[in-house]
Amino acid sequence: MTLTPSVLPVPAPQGLSLRCFEARCRVVSNTPVNGEYRLLVLDAPTEVLDCQPGQFFQLLCPQPEGETPFLRRPMSIYGFDAAQGRLEFLYKVTGAGTRGLATLRPDDAFNVLGPLGQGFSMQDDWQHLMLVARGVGLATLAPLARMAQEKGRKLTAICSARRPELAMSVDLFESYGAEVIVVHDQNASSTPEALRPLIEARIAAGQVDAFYTCGSARLLRLLQDLGAKHGIPGEIAMEQQMACGLGMCQACVRQFRVGDRIIQRRVCREGPVFSIEEAIV
Repeated sequence: MTLTPSVLPVPAPQGLSLRCFEARCRVVSNTPVNGEYRLLVLDAPTEVLDCQPGQFFQLLCPQPEGETPFLRRPMSIYGFDAAQGRLEFLYKVTGAGTRGLATLRPDDAFNVLGPLGQGFSMQDDWQHLMLVARGVGLATLAPLARMAQEKGRKLTAICSARRPELAMSVDLFESYGAEVIVVHDQNASSTPEALRPLIEARIAAGQVDAFYTCGSARLLRLLQDLGAKHGIPGEIAMEQQMACGLGMCQACVRQFRVGDRIIQRRVCREGPVFSIEEAIV
């Protein structure tokens, strides 16, 4: 019997405006993409595919043998296509939850909750975009590259990794028309000291109107410095431990700098995407 994806609306907690769904999806494939990462492709109901780049889902991971993941796992969207009914996640097996994900097989049922959070924006005057990220952080930026192509923006993607063969999403970014630059630890091209002149050369050539990044603290600090120096705005998708993913439990609260004030925000609810200038690491 073929599994049919189904969806259940999730009521908003009192005092919150929320539009997300709990959905039963069907696993299409769950395959390695390199020595560290796997790609999970789901057949999903249309309702959960009204997504923004930068949003995430809470995944109900299977229980691997001898382990019991207690909470859902938050995971950023790697790809979504409402016309094809496809939802994709790129993940690295690091703990009980992702070990459970790795056990999924084609045609298995899989429960997801989402889409959640606030996604990326793209201002009209941001015509030349630069994406700078490392490792699985590049997965979060993949839907943004697609949005850039759809809006006719020029895109440069700096993909950082420990080794060249671990650089994520290179072919995908190139398929969206991006100039892709791979930097890595083996030749020290991924250090902030090496990246600074590379990025500044493109700024001097008028090829950067906005920065986007995810995950890496040292890349965030570099982009904050360059943004302040050259007056370039940008956005970051923040990573944080989460429990509910809905903004109720307050487990993902972080500090942000707004003008002269330090304020508290929930990464799952007010984010996970924030202004680069306001992020604190």
